[in-house]
Amino acid sequence: MSSFLGLGRTQLLQPVIALAGWTFVQEIWMYATRIPAIYKYNVSFDENKVKEDKHTKIPVKVHRMADNYNNLHEQPQVFYAVAITLTLLGDNHYYTRLAAWGYVGMRLVHSLWHNLVNEPFVRFCLFSTSSVVLAGLTARAAALLF
Repeated sequence: MSSFLGLGRTQLLQPVIALAGWTFVQEIWMYATRIPAIYKYNVSFDENKVKEDKHTKIPVKVHRMADNYNNLHEQPQVFYAVAITLTLLGDNHYYTRLAAWGYVGMRLVHSLWHNLVNEPFVRFCLFSTSSVVLAGLTARAAALLF
């Protein structure tokens, strides 16, 4: 399938769709751990007690899944905007595509680390590295645009 931009000019959209897909994988993983925990730990469905029960009865490991899912709706939004902007600007440079895939890879590793290990320093390093890559992509877009 080709686009109005031409098939070769849409390669930066592949990492965008990959990260969006990973977000849905994370959502399924979150529900697969959270729903059983709600029933196992007898979390109240009373609106006034849900928040309290959620933070006192459900194990921290289950909370991490939701925290990570929320993280995928924060900084990656900037990535989506920058990658789409670069696509519209016609940037199809190999290093730009490599950086975009690098960002997606770092976010995926960050998610796995957050969910499975959650050692804060390593998680911070993973986040910081992905932030530097995103800053580079943003600088590339700014250089092409301005």
